[in-house]
Amino acid sequence: MTAVPPLIAVIGPVEPALLAAWVGHYRALGVERFLLAFHFTDHACPVRRHAVQAVCRELGIAPGAVSTGPWHEHTNTQLRDLLRAKAGEGWHMLADSDEFHAFPVPLPELIAEAENATGTVGGLMLDRAAADGTLPGWSPQDGGLDGAYPLGGFFTHHLLRGDPRKIVLAHSTVPVASGNHRAEGHRPVNRPPVVVHHLKWRSGVRENVEQRAVHSADGTWQDASPARLTEARRFLDHLDQHGGRIDVQDEQFGFRPVSTHAVPAWWAQDATQIVTTWRPPAYTEGPNEPASMISSPSPSGGSNLA
Repeated sequence: MTAVPPLIAVIGPVEPALLAAWVGHYRALGVERFLLAFHFTDHACPVRRHAVQAVCRELGIAPGAVSTGPWHEHTNTQLRDLLRAKAGEGWHMLADSDEFHAFPVPLPELIAEAENATGTVGGLMLDRAAADGTLPGWSPQDGGLDGAYPLGGFFTHHLLRGDPRKIVLAHSTVPVASGNHRAEGHRPVNRPPVVVHHLKWRSGVRENVEQRAVHSADGTWQDASPARLTEARRFLDHLDQHGGRIDVQDEQFGFRPVSTHAVPAWWAQDATQIVTTWRPPAYTEGPNEPASMISSPSPSGGSNLA
């Protein structure tokens, strides 16, 4: 049987409980080796920084790198590729600390198919939200993540116009782009895509996105394109228009009850349609206006707020 690949991730100052739940989720999927790097911006809370690293050690995982400074778009990529080099030859599993994979078919089948195709396995983000659209915190004792964020929908895709696709598995010979959104020349063929439960929309996300918008706008954090700033502004505008909530009643987002431990019955049809037809927006910028988006037929991806 194919061994479960090592899991590679770059982690910021997330809640220690989230990291513990994330590690537990992937250990239940058979992951034994974790290659993690921590990156903290200069303003990151020292208490949170120490706490999340302490939990990492308690879980028996020694970080592969710890860095501080601005969160440029290339920062994550550089740290991730350092970890991939340490992981060595073979397959690598890729997931951010707010991404929980659920596989529609057994992992060995996915890898076997990818070995005969493009060397990648693709996923699609399923954004998780609270039942009322608020951005609450959560506790493992109070229903955990599924209890706090019981709904799943395509918020990133329909509102942010960000790239909802993810490379969830890649062979060590395949370079992966920023944010794990694509691998040039190695487009995944697996259908349906792997479910990537996206637990981003939690307490504190508004403040984080506001900070990202400010630093992206003034150039303190370097971006390869206007995508990150534009997506941040779209999210903040949405919250302002809906009383600080995600509008989970908006039918275009398709929010429905889901679980991190299961693949929804409707997933194959809906997710396959999105992943096969998605195209990135192109960005245009006037002389005195921020970048705006227009449709583009190009299949190449861009940045993402996620």
